[in-house]
Amino acid sequence: MQEGFDLWANPSSPHAEGRKARAALEDARERVKQALGWEGEVIFTSGASEAAALALNHAKAGARLVSAVEHDAILKAAPDAERLPVRTDGALDFEVLTEAVQRERPLVAVQQINSETGNRQDLAAIAGVVGQGGGLLLADCAQSAGKLPLPPCDMAIISAHKFGGPIGIGALLVKDFALLEPTGGQERGYRRGTENLPGVLGMAAALEACGDPYIDPVILAPLEQLAQECRNLGGTWLSDRLSDPTPYVRAIAMHKMSGSAQVMRFDMAGISVSQGSACSSGTMKTSHVLQAMQVEPDVADRTIRASFGWNTTREEVERFCEVWVDLAKA
Repeated sequence: MQEGFDLWANPSSPHAEGRKARAALEDARERVKQALGWEGEVIFTSGASEAAALALNHAKAGARLVSAVEHDAILKAAPDAERLPVRTDGALDFEVLTEAVQRERPLVAVQQINSETGNRQDLAAIAGVVGQGGGLLLADCAQSAGKLPLPPCDMAIISAHKFGGPIGIGALLVKDFALLEPTGGQERGYRRGTENLPGVLGMAAALEACGDPYIDPVILAPLEQLAQECRNLGGTWLSDRLSDPTPYVRAIAMHKMSGSAQVMRFDMAGISVSQGSACSSGTMKTSHVLQAMQVEPDVADRTIRASFGWNTTREEVERFCEVWVDLAKA
């Protein structure tokens, strides 16, 4: 990012400094594509929310279909979209999906890893169904890019701060620019606004620094004991009911304490957790994700979300487990 600040000029300007900035921008674009294994196009945005709005509002497609457990950014970008139900294990209902895509070129938006439960959708199978129906698949990879390989899709959403990059930068990956209506002067004419060169360079560097695995399993190992403690103490370890849980996000319901009370108690202990997604956790509304999965309202009210990142240490995980058990036994 410092390199980007040092050579910054408007990458769209034709003068020498602008051309130098443009060269750095395009080099970073290729680095992002290589790091992700993406062979299509990359449109840099201010983050996942803008990328979602760009895809859902400007894709050359018919009906918009979104899963019922999508992030608020997706739901708000397409408020009139048809919502596709999920089963109680969080997986998309394929029977409904198969019927829904039998219309003129729909755009289907599905999150690869759910931001509240950590459940992973079978996007390879979903892509097959959508493709057979002649539709387009938009994969929300904000929670998975840099952690898992990109799924087969026509468009994908990524957000740099989710894999250790800077805030305020993301991208919409597009197989072909022809899938979108042009919307502005920058980014090949598909996005308005001066490109954020320092942010772009920071995102490329962060992607290249992502390891495999994203987090050493040894760091997260204490969660296995916590899962058993949770069951023994009458809590609900939501991963037990998920179709394909991933280790980076865990949803846990305590037996007696509300989720909002837990968030405050953990905060007092120096631990940051959430209730629902970060974009809506302050609203005190019941999670639409848990509602769609038909989680009992009482359990949903007592559920918190714990997320683990590239810089999480084993000591921090152990401390989280210790505090959870202490609160549950209080």
